[in-house]
Amino acid sequence: MRAFADLLERLVYTRSRNAKLRILGDYLRTTPDPDRGWAMAALTGDLDLPAIKPAMIRALIMERVDPVLFALSRDYVGDTAETVALLWPRPPVAPDSVDLSLGTVVERLGSASRAEAPALLAGLLDRLEPGERFALLKMATGALRIGVTARLAKTALAEAFGLDLDRVEELWHGLAPPYAALFAWGEGAAPAPAMQDMPLFRPFMLAHPLEDGRVDMADYAAEWKWDGIRVQIVHAGGETRLYSRAGDDITRAFPDIAAAFSQPGALDGELMIRGAGGAEALNVQGGEAQGGAAASFNALQQRLNRKTVSARMLSDYPAFVRLYDILFDGDEDLRPLPWTARRVRLAQLAARLPATRFDLSALIEADDFTTLEAIRAGARDAAIEGVMLKRRDSAYVGGRRVGLWYKWKRDPLTADCVLMYAQRGSGRRSSFYSDYTFGCWTEAGELVPVGKAYSGITDQELRWLDRWVRGHTTGRFGPVREVEKTLVLEIAFDSIHASTRHKSGLAMRFPRIARIRQDKPAAEADRVATLGRLIA
Repeated sequence: MRAFADLLERLVYTRSRNAKLRILGDYLRTTPDPDRGWAMAALTGDLDLPAIKPAMIRALIMERVDPVLFALSRDYVGDTAETVALLWPRPPVAPDSVDLSLGTVVERLGSASRAEAPALLAGLLDRLEPGERFALLKMATGALRIGVTARLAKTALAEAFGLDLDRVEELWHGLAPPYAALFAWGEGAAPAPAMQDMPLFRPFMLAHPLEDGRVDMADYAAEWKWDGIRVQIVHAGGETRLYSRAGDDITRAFPDIAAAFSQPGALDGELMIRGAGGAEALNVQGGEAQGGAAASFNALQQRLNRKTVSARMLSDYPAFVRLYDILFDGDEDLRPLPWTARRVRLAQLAARLPATRFDLSALIEADDFTTLEAIRAGARDAAIEGVMLKRRDSAYVGGRRVGLWYKWKRDPLTADCVLMYAQRGSGRRSSFYSDYTFGCWTEAGELVPVGKAYSGITDQELRWLDRWVRGHTTGRFGPVREVEKTLVLEIAFDSIHASTRHKSGLAMRFPRIARIRQDKPAAEADRVATLGRLIA
């Protein structure tokens, strides 16, 4: 655990990407199996210790220290794992000081039952130093937040052993922690793991934002950028899996999609919920008629992150995939082909799939960029985020490659809202009130919350808002501060939807702070009814 704790500490205090890669590479080369494999599982979010829950950790610490002291300390520190690691008392009888290996800790916690877990975790925390406790708790709860993405961790592994990153990505989802076969391949002790006839995840091709530029429509094709979640659906060896953009297996949440794709291949598309009305007419304006309308992202959220889906939910929120591209047709790898050739193959395959579960993303007919601009300007449908531009001769390559694909998101909506509540953030923002709840006025003159935001502002604006919150606090509710209802924030958001879960009846998509409106009286902020009229 000491080596793993030291790794996390060094990563937390290192800002440079290249320095993080060196630190990770050194750790992976010098740490034996299975510890390095379990470390990779923790860093990539693939470590599952189901018996350990945050509520259990809070219960353990409050049995040992004053609950009020813990609550105040947690509010000040901004992180539960760090607070518990620092407050955990030393036991009356000092335990042995033998360094527990990461593998031993994972094995014990992974095999523990819910009943056994509290005593086991407490015993481990008794034996560890504060830095090791922090590492253990972060690992156990799956919330590292140390500035290392799964992609960065895999990049470090590939560079440490001279492996091809795309190949590592492809193999990753066919392997289980602690990845002994992967490290054996990296060290030259064994060939690459055999993954024939397995529904593997392949890295997505991603797009660069189109910023103040224009492209020649003779070289690029345009299609709508839909507002669902990007997925890859793969069938191999008689099994179908559905992967998110991050490579997470979400098949169990969408069994209706998996059941409808039973021929060998791999497709790229947007997962959405079937809706009614609206989208077809807009798509006809821009080109091909779309096979069916899509509901807003708010509908898709009803099914995301579920381990099981009821028959009623399958009926009330029918999922489908709007297809963008094709990676494999049977065993044939189509990724090296130009986009135009892949599009033909995709259309042929899509025609053979159930129309209730799959349709082809429509192309936008625009002879020149000016025409495309005019079409995009009218793209305010609830399920449309903007436009995708794809170079016609581009191969399907993982990651972002300059000049191949561009995303041109629609202009955001804005509203003037009143700051109502603030809470400290996490990580490097744990000392600042950086999470803000804002509201709008009802017709009766009541201010009701319409959303939360914590992004969009500069560090200087963050410091100003933090001082303002501290100086204008009118009440406290645990870690939340209520403030004077006098400060207006201009909020930008991608779309807004009706919601029964919120008092205002509205839910914003991707709200962020566009600017602080010190010049505007709170009484002149927008009304809930005004926001309601923006619902597509």
